[in-house]
Amino acid sequence: MNTLIASKKSAGHVANERSDWDTLSRLMPFVWRYKWRALSVLALLVMAKIATVSVPLLLKQLVDSLNPTLTQAVIVVPVALLLGYGVLRVFSSWFTEACEAVFSKATEGISRSISLEVFRHLHGLSLRFHLERQTGGMTRDIERGTSAVRALISFALFRIVPTLMEMAFVLALLAMKFDQWFAWITLAALTLYIAFTIGITQWRTQFRKKMNEMDGAAHSRAIDSLLNYETVKYFNNEDFEAKRYDENLARFHKASAMSQRSLSYLNGGQQLIIAVALVAMLWRATQGVVDGRLTLGDLVMINAFMIQLYIPLNFLGTMYREIKQSLTDLDKMFTLLEKEREIADVAGAQDLQLWHTNAASTDADSPDVSFNNVHFAYDPTRPILHGVSFQIPAGKTVAVVGPSGAGKSTLARLLYRFYDVQQGSITIAGQDIKTVTQSSVRQAIGIVPQDTVLFNDTVAYNIAYGKTSASQDEIIEAAKSARIHDFIAATPKGYETAVGERGLKLSGGEKQRVAIARTLLKNPPILIFDEATSALDSANERAIQAELHNVAQNKTTLVIAHRLSTVVEAHEIIVMDAGKIVERGNHAELLAKQGVYANMWALQQNSAD
Repeated sequence: MNTLIASKKSAGHVANERSDWDTLSRLMPFVWRYKWRALSVLALLVMAKIATVSVPLLLKQLVDSLNPTLTQAVIVVPVALLLGYGVLRVFSSWFTEACEAVFSKATEGISRSISLEVFRHLHGLSLRFHLERQTGGMTRDIERGTSAVRALISFALFRIVPTLMEMAFVLALLAMKFDQWFAWITLAALTLYIAFTIGITQWRTQFRKKMNEMDGAAHSRAIDSLLNYETVKYFNNEDFEAKRYDENLARFHKASAMSQRSLSYLNGGQQLIIAVALVAMLWRATQGVVDGRLTLGDLVMINAFMIQLYIPLNFLGTMYREIKQSLTDLDKMFTLLEKEREIADVAGAQDLQLWHTNAASTDADSPDVSFNNVHFAYDPTRPILHGVSFQIPAGKTVAVVGPSGAGKSTLARLLYRFYDVQQGSITIAGQDIKTVTQSSVRQAIGIVPQDTVLFNDTVAYNIAYGKTSASQDEIIEAAKSARIHDFIAATPKGYETAVGERGLKLSGGEKQRVAIARTLLKNPPILIFDEATSALDSANERAIQAELHNVAQNKTTLVIAHRLSTVVEAHEIIVMDAGKIVERGNHAELLAKQGVYANMWALQQNSAD
């Protein structure tokens, strides 16, 4: 356990050590797909900033040309300058809007590509990851990461880059048209301003990260509590859950308050730097006008330059903070992408071929399944299976029974390749499932699990999930086979009835019959029934059991059961205890042995009586 905690801390430390440049380099391949749009935007930005910087130059000419002693005819010149001033202002705005319009498709495309890649990657991660994850916090990370892509592009491409361009143009003009003090004052103020902003924002980042952590924790607590609504009610723990949620909110608000105070420090320092720089620039410009070195138009132009320059700089702290926040949020989402797949297809893996090596068999659609000396442990310190070996012949049914914790359900998880065995092998039709694609293995298997979880959609959607291309007639036929059609038809909305979050609007038996229906609709060559009728009453259990028996004809079937009455017709029954096979044979043979199975049978019969 200590080793596991240390490894998690180490992993978290590495994630925090990742630089912003690493995160940006991770983003660039997605941006590069839209390189021509990006280049077009840069060209438009250059034109927009040229127009923006030209406005104060034209304003200087306009002011200098105003002379009340001139004749009426000369007034045409200021009017032309005035019109030019208006045109430049409009062009500056139009070019900026054109940038947004040109790159909007790229922004949405980049965000969509990253979100889709994360979604696919999460589905590709092992069951172990999903059992350990915090759903609320993870979904929060994805939401913030997706928003961060848009924010990062908006602030970096449409705010920071144009501001840097404008700064370069203004500094060049001040150096060329006036004495170098104007350029030096401006450059010193900009350097101090940027250094101060970055330094304070770096310091503030810790509070933002803390806010994100507390926000994710509070969100996870809320989601977990709401998903377990009935359990909360069963134990009358509404106040307990509210208290835990409030504790997380209190920690979040504490971090948020510190973040806000540090923002006030940042804004105050920025305004002081800007005020000092403006006073210095205007004092020198005013002195130049008094000395006759500068015109009144020069003073107006310098003032206009400073206003144009410092207005976007006023938001530099906000922009930098948002960029840092976006990089932090994006890094969390990229961290999800970097989670290694515990179960991965080998290089060059081929699809599973559904034939079996048993030459005596005539059913080419039903492969045999073999567990060969399988050893497995979820945790190295607690082995689950100890050298389990058995075969399910093509088209036959093998049942596995035993007490809870014997390792029965683990067999189904290993066959689905949610985990890989540590020793031994599992083969389908003579092919080790490690050497073929996971998709083809899972396509060949259908399961009715003990704990059925449904999508928050309609009954028809949940049944059709076994075969997404199924017609309505096929869905109804599967429902009839699962003995749930009459119940569905009796509801006001029929097959369009919503089942609620995780199927909670249905009873346990109804959910299990929906699970049976969608597996019947999938119609795979290999079936797994993991306590498939545990939530049904006796009458429905017998009816469904007969239907499942018919469905399992000529299919390779693994039945996992506690109730022995459901497996008496299996071709072979395997009795497991503590991860080992202790008995095997058919029902009659096992009863005749008077061993573990016979004792279990006697106990269950007595309980039934």
